[in-house]
Amino acid sequence: MNTITSNILAAGLFNLPTIFAAAAVLIGVIFVFIVFSFLSVWLRAWLAGAYVGFTSLIAMRLRRVPYGLLVDARITAVKAGISLSVDELEAHFLAGGNVIPTVQAIIAAKKAGINLDWERACAIDLATKGSGKSVAEAVRTSVDPKVIDCPSQDGPKRTIDGVAKDGIQVKARARVTVRTNLERFVGGAKEETIIARVGEGIVTTIGSAETYKVVLESPDSISKVVLERGLDVGTAFEILSIDIADVDVGANVGASLQEAQAEANKNMAQAEAEIRRAAAVAVEQEMKARVEEMRAKVVEAEAQVPLAMAEAFRNGNLGIMDYYKMKNIDSDTRMRESIADPDGNPDNPDKSQ
Repeated sequence: MNTITSNILAAGLFNLPTIFAAAAVLIGVIFVFIVFSFLSVWLRAWLAGAYVGFTSLIAMRLRRVPYGLLVDARITAVKAGISLSVDELEAHFLAGGNVIPTVQAIIAAKKAGINLDWERACAIDLATKGSGKSVAEAVRTSVDPKVIDCPSQDGPKRTIDGVAKDGIQVKARARVTVRTNLERFVGGAKEETIIARVGEGIVTTIGSAETYKVVLESPDSISKVVLERGLDVGTAFEILSIDIADVDVGANVGASLQEAQAEANKNMAQAEAEIRRAAAVAVEQEMKARVEEMRAKVVEAEAQVPLAMAEAFRNGNLGIMDYYKMKNIDSDTRMRESIADPDGNPDNPDKSQ
């Protein structure tokens, strides 16, 4: 082993000048590679007046940040007269924001004379992430107001239905013109709240009308009343106008309710009458039972007559002639009854009377 090492040293392979030269060449190659890797980006930023140092580019590369994208965003902002540092752009990117749309939004706001700083633009961009909205759309809506259909034409209902005091249903459809309020966009309610509040206001206004004719004669009264209620409080929008696009007459809800009430009253009356009829039938059956009870008592009393007569015979209180006289009277009575009632119905009154 010592022999091999001695041979290598003798050959001069580990000569210090040679080692230093090789190291210098390696460092030079790495430097050239770095220069050529960042040269185009650095040169583009420098020529555009948005200088970015090599160290910043290398640091962003090590942090796996798309330095080319951030440099392009800085160049766009500087050319528009907005001073943004690379650190601000990188911080927004690392927070999950969309750098280019955010820069474009503050440029559009500046051109339109809207006060929108970088911090608020970043907050709006992060707040709208995943909602289908964007900070650029918010700025665009602030410059060019948008129209919201109320109710939304994507929903199941096409109109807002209200009932006037005379019971007639009125169907209305409104169009709300709104403008984005960038000061309240973060944390403010969105379009769904505007639609719900406007719908509530329309229903309330129609319900307070004395008759449906008032609503048909002046539909603009609905928009005036609703607009005066300050429905945009706490929302991300400023309501500019509420226009009634369509008003139609619906069903006679009052008449339908009265008909339903009358039907309910009839059913209640029938139920009460049935209760009274059942009670009367019960009383009738009770009276029949009492009649049969009385008849049973009469039959029982009549059964005591022969026994009493037999007792009278034994005691000598009734003679045979008295018995025959009683029988004759009974026969005469039966004959008169048969003459008075040929059908033989003992329940019929005496026709001779």
